[in-house]
Amino acid sequence: MKTRLFSSLCILIIILTSSLFAASEESTDYFAVFMEGKKVGHAVFSRSVKDSKVTSSQNVVLTISRGDIELTAAMTETCIETPDGKPLGFESVQDLSFMKMTAVGTVEPNGMMTVKAGTAGNFTTKKMPWPEGALMQEGLSLLEKDKGLKKGTTYSLKIFSPSNLMALDAQVTIGDRENVDLLGRIVPLTAIQTKLNVPQAGEMTTSDYVDDQLEIQKSVMTIAGMKVELIACEKEFALSPPETFELVTRLFLPSPKPLRNLGTVRSITYYLSPIKDSSSTEGLSDEKTRLTALKKIPSNDNQTVKAGQNGQVIVTVTPVKAPKGVKFPYEGKDEKILSALQPTRYVQSDNKKIIELAKKAVGDANDAADAVKKIESFVAKYITNKDMSVGYASALEVAESRQGDCSEFAVLTAALCRAVGIPAQVVTGFAYVEEWGGSSNIFGGHAWTQAYIGDKWVGLDSAFKGTGRGGYDAGHIALAAGNGDPEDFFSLITTFGLFNIDKLEIGTK
Repeated sequence: MKTRLFSSLCILIIILTSSLFAASEESTDYFAVFMEGKKVGHAVFSRSVKDSKVTSSQNVVLTISRGDIELTAAMTETCIETPDGKPLGFESVQDLSFMKMTAVGTVEPNGMMTVKAGTAGNFTTKKMPWPEGALMQEGLSLLEKDKGLKKGTTYSLKIFSPSNLMALDAQVTIGDRENVDLLGRIVPLTAIQTKLNVPQAGEMTTSDYVDDQLEIQKSVMTIAGMKVELIACEKEFALSPPETFELVTRLFLPSPKPLRNLGTVRSITYYLSPIKDSSSTEGLSDEKTRLTALKKIPSNDNQTVKAGQNGQVIVTVTPVKAPKGVKFPYEGKDEKILSALQPTRYVQSDNKKIIELAKKAVGDANDAADAVKKIESFVAKYITNKDMSVGYASALEVAESRQGDCSEFAVLTAALCRAVGIPAQVVTGFAYVEEWGGSSNIFGGHAWTQAYIGDKWVGLDSAFKGTGRGGYDAGHIALAAGNGDPEDFFSLITTFGLFNIDKLEIGTK
């Protein structure tokens, strides 16, 4: 149910630890990664200088359990710069189960960058402007040295993220000198708070602790309502086997009551409230953060959102029906809608195999409403191995492997829609299930698809269609929509553990 959440978690950790980095001339530093006090992996930060080029690398490896399956994900970002911090190039590698997604970029003197990105032999090359003023690792280290560790110092900067090819705004504040526990060693370190504006996730805060040489020794953040720590340690401990950590069951949201026969339900109104007491530590998940998580739930064609009392948010989900008589391909001029027709890294709608599958799915349909329903049913049957062993697959990989969970259903459905000229997006949010992994009557992280027909975004859920549930229904709460990229899942990760469903009201058809 949550194929992409884990991989997005790796990317978030890389992003949130990018503001502080090893500053030594030649260095390799090891860290143990903990979630809720359990060692789940390791991180390695390294820096080398050769031929007037500084190469800095971050590697994060995490292992978690999803039901009876152990899944390991690895994320590596490498930055190449001049000794004075000017960007030259970068590489991002996401190694997730059987799929490896790579992006390699070269920064040109004219202010442009050339990026080659893709997977499964399907790579695209494009030119993009380099974000003005954005820094990579060497530039960050030099800025941090210049600003120093005087308490109360604050400064703003832009951090370039190779994983999502954009610059992120950050604000740094130098705090107190504290005695910090480093796996039993008590060491005096300076606290540094970094607030980072992450796409789809909003503002996220990291508390870092550095020594007098600005070498990071500990980093603490809250993701998915869980305390995540990176602690400097010896190589042997960092690379030692991880503990078993069940992630999926921690990402469930109890339903106030069972929901039955959702196909007969016209609408559901959800009353959501921020949790009153946060279990998070270090002050990283305060009341403001929890309120912000609720306020970013969007209104769209299928759900309306309004404010209630005492921070409560009221979400009413009323699925729209696809209007009949709409032809395809889409011939409108709306730029947002047109962008939902374009091939992307994870939705390769221009690939020959995807196009062939799309034509097979649609058949002789010439009405858009009929076509998307045929695609929904086709994908429900096409993916024959419905399990959670897939780490993070693109539409093309799903087309070839025919396996995956909800996110694989969603990206393939979106790709087939786009391939025949029907705008489509991958939606992330929560969905109700009667039973999963021994838990009953819960909402869990989920991905589905929406297609633009007429003037409405119509919900499609091939994963649920395959279970006999009927597809998209009022048991879905959307948080974001996009191309199925990792950052599209950030809003889901950062919302978990921050609110409850107080009550819900059902409207029958």
